[in-house]
Amino acid sequence: MQRRSPAAASASASPGAVAAAAAAMAPGVGGVEPAVALDQVPRWSDPDQRFHSPSSPTAAGSGAPASSFLSFADPLDAAAGGGGHGACRFPVDPEVNSRIYLWRGHPWNLEVDAVVNSTNESLDEAHSSPGLHAAAGPELAEECATLGGCRTGMAKMTNAYDLPARKVIHTVGPKYAVKYHTAAESALSHCYRSCLELLVENGLESIAMGCIYTEAKNYPREPAAHVAIRTVRRFLEKQKDKITAVVFCTISSTDTEIYKRLLPLYFPRDKQEEEMASLKLPADVGDENGEPIIDERKIRIKTLPAEAANSKYAVPVPADIPLSGSGLTRRRNSKLDSYLDPSFMSIIKDPDLRRKEQWEKSAQAKKGFNFAKLLGFGDLGGPALSAAEEYSLHQRYLAKANSLNLSEIAEMKIIYRGGVDSEGRPIMVVVGAHFLLRCLDLERFILYVVKAGKETASLSEP
Repeated sequence: MQRRSPAAASASASPGAVAAAAAAMAPGVGGVEPAVALDQVPRWSDPDQRFHSPSSPTAAGSGAPASSFLSFADPLDAAAGGGGHGACRFPVDPEVNSRIYLWRGHPWNLEVDAVVNSTNESLDEAHSSPGLHAAAGPELAEECATLGGCRTGMAKMTNAYDLPARKVIHTVGPKYAVKYHTAAESALSHCYRSCLELLVENGLESIAMGCIYTEAKNYPREPAAHVAIRTVRRFLEKQKDKITAVVFCTISSTDTEIYKRLLPLYFPRDKQEEEMASLKLPADVGDENGEPIIDERKIRIKTLPAEAANSKYAVPVPADIPLSGSGLTRRRNSKLDSYLDPSFMSIIKDPDLRRKEQWEKSAQAKKGFNFAKLLGFGDLGGPALSAAEEYSLHQRYLAKANSLNLSEIAEMKIIYRGGVDSEGRPIMVVVGAHFLLRCLDLERFILYVVKAGKETASLSEP
């Protein structure tokens, strides 16, 4: 059911009428707020949405003051950048810009296909966006109760009931802590992307989304806005033919000013804004999906050097392969090594050389205390164990694991039993997202794996 007021239904498309309608929609006004059509919302790419100087006749000569969100202040006057980074990573794209809107007000007052509700894992009314359930009616809470909750970074969809929109997309933003900044940033980016993916999967084309972060979860406003805007930009670059409108909604003057200042960095409207954005964008603007880039997780693959051109399986090499500034190390004994990340050097070592190094470590260990053997782990530096030695070592591990209470490892939900393979060997599934190395005792984890593997094999026996 859609609710319209006579004023909203008769509003014209002129700038004065749009400004008056926008002022009437400002949050904080008592009573039920009428529905607002998408053509009444300022489009980011419209010429009249550019910033105006204080002496501009548009801002000073009119009888009524312009709306606070229609007159965009110059976002490039504020120092927000991380220094020059060469070519702009977000070039001018009029087709993408035409799909971006900025609205000061609640998203559920807009006539769009879907609105976003920032909530918690239980999808309950008390932790949802303020005012959403009251506007949608009691049926929304009843449907949310049937969804079985929602994980952080994920999104689920329901009907919109009494809202002007067709659907409500519920998503759970992350809790923020400085030491887990990267994890929170990744989860927040996934919130926005999950909402957009759900929109496209259901054949919907327009969406209004407020600030998914909440004060209760302590996520800083401006870093969260960076994540939101760049994630939407990256998604539209790939799916702009399936989405007609993305409306950024703000309900506070602080958030409004942040979005006014940051939108030109990711959605520049001309070459001047693009050039300035290249100087003011932060150093980390995420990957091709807008998620933060974690250097430790990158696997760098380089083509073979020019010296391998005579090989039967030679791969052509670009002439501009960087030899510095990428953390690579040049070695004298191999020209191929100079093009590989040092952390992956062991992959290409000659098998005979690796075996020789193992024997040298074994001989060196025999000269002094072998702490690995002392702790019951065997000789880690020696040659491969025989079948009898492997069985004996496994039995020692198993006996030790059975003598300990390893329930805290099980409660972490890091590893699950996945049955056995075709040869009867146990399959263990490790959930990488739950593997927190700082909070984990690796020795107890290994013992738990041994114990769980034995239980899996026992259950599969006829």
